[in-house]
Amino acid sequence: MVVLQLVLNKNLYSKDPQSSELGQRITQHSIEMIHELGFEGFTFKKLSTRIDSTEASVYRYFENKHRLLVYLITWYWAWLDYRIEYETHNLEDPKTKLCHALRIITEKKTKDPAFPDINEEALHKIVIAESDKIYLTKQVDEDNKDGFFRGYKSLCKKIATFITEINPAYPYPNTIVSTAMLVANQQIFFAEHLPSLTELSKESDPYAANYEFLKSMIFQTIEA
Repeated sequence: MVVLQLVLNKNLYSKDPQSSELGQRITQHSIEMIHELGFEGFTFKKLSTRIDSTEASVYRYFENKHRLLVYLITWYWAWLDYRIEYETHNLEDPKTKLCHALRIITEKKTKDPAFPDINEEALHKIVIAESDKIYLTKQVDEDNKDGFFRGYKSLCKKIATFITEINPAYPYPNTIVSTAMLVANQQIFFAEHLPSLTELSKESDPYAANYEFLKSMIFQTIEA
């Protein structure tokens, strides 16, 4: 089995957690704990107890828990970008490429053996519940200058390129992609917690329904 590493912005961490066994344990267990406790209930003190280490050792990798959350969600976007690139680079038809991208974004996530230290299913749940917290902050402009959102913007740009290939005259490819990315997470959250806000149902398959909804929304808009 081939084990891969994703290259992330060095400003996200003080020490690359992919570079050591302790760093990998920090990443692995922080995903589990944020999924279990929520971001508000998660602390470095609790994490250090879980991994049988010290708070100081965690701070050697991340200066605070917000930076850790940004790192985890950035890793998730980079993983989706890698998967979309892998599945579409040999395809010619932009409509097929767009459908592949939307399927990857909306499908229920399962363990990827190429990244054995990451629980992608739990991480996806964190993205659904917590991703707004990484940019709805006072320091968002500073974080943007430091390149924290470069991976997310790259992913959106890639999908927007598919839309432009389908309809070069459509004036809002980046807008509809960034909207679709938000909707993809919001609709799953609504299905699980606020069901009156969506037709998706957690009792059936909200992930498949979400794919059909986004595909319909985008294609009807760009081909109108």
